Amino acid sequence: MPIVIILSPELEALLRNKAARQDRDVSLVASELLTSVLEWEVQESEAAIKGIQQGLDDFEARQFRSFHEFAQEQRRKYNLLADS
Repeated sequence: MPIVIILSPELEALLRNKAARQDRDVSLVASELLTSVLEWEVQESEAAIKGIQQGLDDFEARQFRSFHEFAQEQRRKYNLLADS
């Protein structure tokens, strides 16, 4: 069963322009874009779950540092000023 998606005029224009630049059918371009986004979303969710689990495992193994140590590292890493 086909799915009908209503796009804003601006988004439709972007999609049609992309398809025209690639000299491809707009439906195929839309399908590929949706596939890419959905695959990315799954990968990001899996990575987030893995990261959370690693954090829980580290905590249980008492392999962690204080918030103060974390904050100092982030300030150095991103060249941020210390809180007053």
